[in-house]
Amino acid sequence: MIAIGSPESFYARKDGRLLLRVKVTPRADRDRIVGVKGGELLIRINAVPEKGKANKELLRFLSKSLDLSKSALLLVSGLCSRHKVVSLPEEAAPGIGKLYSQIRKDVSP
Repeated sequence: MIAIGSPESFYARKDGRLLLRVKVTPRADRDRIVGVKGGELLIRINAVPEKGKANKELLRFLSKSLDLSKSALLLVSGLCSRHKVVSLPEEAAPGIGKLYSQIRKDVSP
């Protein structure tokens, strides 16, 4: 079972933006959020980690999940790492709360 912290455990507010900490697992069978652990949102991505494909898919998946345009999301760190920080507009906060509620429902016994 994946540990679930508060939604604040995987994002922070800075300069009018939200910084979302994620751990990405590439080459998954499908794109999905699997939980929160160690202060990071755990996301599985159905893309290979070559030539930025997994990063591009991560931003596409998050933009779709949060109902934001892809151009509103910025990968600010972790370009070549599984541990990443994605910058989102402040308006994404309600969407993050909604994702968190869905995660809790999906992983609860």
